[in-house]
Amino acid sequence: MKSSKGIRKRTRSILRKSPRHRGMPPITHSFIQYEIGEKTAVVIDPSVHKGQPHVSFHGLTGTVIGKQGKAYMIHLGIGTHGKDIIVGPEHLRKQAKQD
Repeated sequence: MKSSKGIRKRTRSILRKSPRHRGMPPITHSFIQYEIGEKTAVVIDPSVHKGQPHVSFHGLTGTVIGKQGKAYMIHLGIGTHGKDIIVGPEHLRKQAKQD
């Protein structure tokens, strides 16, 4: 049988919640505000499909460079020039401050 070539291929363990955390996330995750220049981690929430980045960006840390509608533009340091992605606020987590 031919293997799947979809956007969520080989993501069975990455895009799965534990049974205790199944279902929709709290509504407050959508209302968190991020400032430009703030560090954020890309953590995909599989229960929210809208604004979901590609699975290859899951777990990476980037910097907020702007806002586009409700979503945020994040700059990730991948390769020599980096990569700019557009991510919904449900898929972002605030990074702890480093002193």
